[in-house]
Amino acid sequence: MDSKGYSGTQYRPLSDDQLKAIHESSLTILEKTGFTFESGLDETLEMVQKAGAKLDRERARIRFPRDLITTEVAKAPDRVVLYGREGAKDLDLGEHRVHMGTGGAAIKILDLETGEARATTLNDLHQLARLVDKLDNIHFFLRPCIPTDIPEAEYDVNVFYASLRATAKHVMGGVNDVDGLNQVIELASIIAGGREELKKTPFISVIAGFAISPLKLCTQSTLIMQEAARNGIPVALSCAPMAGSTSPLTMAGTLAQLHAEQMAGIAVCQLTNPGAPLLYGGIPGMANLHTMGYLGGAVECGIMNAAVHQLSHYIGVPNYNSSGLTDSKIPDTQAGWEKGITTLLAAMGGSNYVHHAAGMLESMIAVAYEQFVIDDEIIGMCCKVLRGIEVDAEHLALDVIDSVGPGSNFMTTDHTLRHMHTEYFGGNGVSDRKSRIKWEKGGALDARSRARRIVAKILAAEEKSYISEAQDQLIRGRFNVLLGN
Repeated sequence: MDSKGYSGTQYRPLSDDQLKAIHESSLTILEKTGFTFESGLDETLEMVQKAGAKLDRERARIRFPRDLITTEVAKAPDRVVLYGREGAKDLDLGEHRVHMGTGGAAIKILDLETGEARATTLNDLHQLARLVDKLDNIHFFLRPCIPTDIPEAEYDVNVFYASLRATAKHVMGGVNDVDGLNQVIELASIIAGGREELKKTPFISVIAGFAISPLKLCTQSTLIMQEAARNGIPVALSCAPMAGSTSPLTMAGTLAQLHAEQMAGIAVCQLTNPGAPLLYGGIPGMANLHTMGYLGGAVECGIMNAAVHQLSHYIGVPNYNSSGLTDSKIPDTQAGWEKGITTLLAAMGGSNYVHHAAGMLESMIAVAYEQFVIDDEIIGMCCKVLRGIEVDAEHLALDVIDSVGPGSNFMTTDHTLRHMHTEYFGGNGVSDRKSRIKWEKGGALDARSRARRIVAKILAAEEKSYISEAQDQLIRGRFNVLLGN
């Protein structure tokens, strides 16, 4: 079963009146309170001032009139397609179509052999991309970890190279600066067969954390966001307010601030290049008021992330947000319930591009190979919910019921054979459905152990490179590629 692209919105935490109230409140925030900014954004400030924003340089404050925001937001596309390098892997982010995948910037990974946490490496990133390429319910690959074993100056191009070599699924990631972004675009252009070909079917996209909550433009990320917009590379406008820390404690207050931040970012993008493809990138979270750290697995995160899609759809822009975060340190029961609930809420909310849905542990600090397999199963189940129940003559099966008759069974009918692999979610093998006797004979393995075996089998297979030898030679002649041949 192809699990991507089913329509959500079965769960709507905000009523129409509540949506309007939050939207109007966000416009008030932008008009009355406004944004502050870091230094180094002179050209951006001149651009928004020329468009009608009120700029107070002495107090470092930009105030956006309502008409300016609504005019520019209306220019953003209501549908964005994120391409893979195989047509079946394209992601159509329109209306309420749901797609789920990886995400994060973990600096620790649970070693597949020892189970102990260690620093992440470039090879880990590459192997995780290989793994995700074979997991059908993970729809895209957003780099889930930071290679801690390579120089920062070599980060951007090597992260994208390692990912693009290992998977044909759409690849998204962050970059350190504008130069890094342009290197990544050049890398992808070599693979695409030219810059114009890449523009036609962009199989890469970038994240720009343009807003430092509350209400502050980050120089480096804003410049990255604008450069992506100029080049027609889809960009996720990431901002991550934490309720109780960098946004109001209340969910409504956090959403109002987040929506204001998003609309300001969208306006800057559209002023830079009208019609530039982008994703409304609100990822609301919660602060742990006992430790002042981040709470990843709270059910309220699931509720707010479902509301994010409602807000993005209200202004006609596809969205990027989160699910599947957990505060658990290992793939255990706590990870299961926190991931299952938040992922189901995001899916039923209709979110278009849900990252962090696979692999994450320890409030985004860590990942685990086997967690990706477990989360692939969770995502598949959630997307099955979106598929719903098909009701037509074939599925009602009146003729079959009549032919079998009272007191018999349906085990050997053609109808059962036709539907046995499609009507019910079969999973990837990590869920155990055997009898206790067979389970014990098989080693009495728990879910984590079964997932570890699946990982080992996938990674033991011969590696497929999605970069041709000729392309690889061109790339290695242009960049310092640190991953071995």
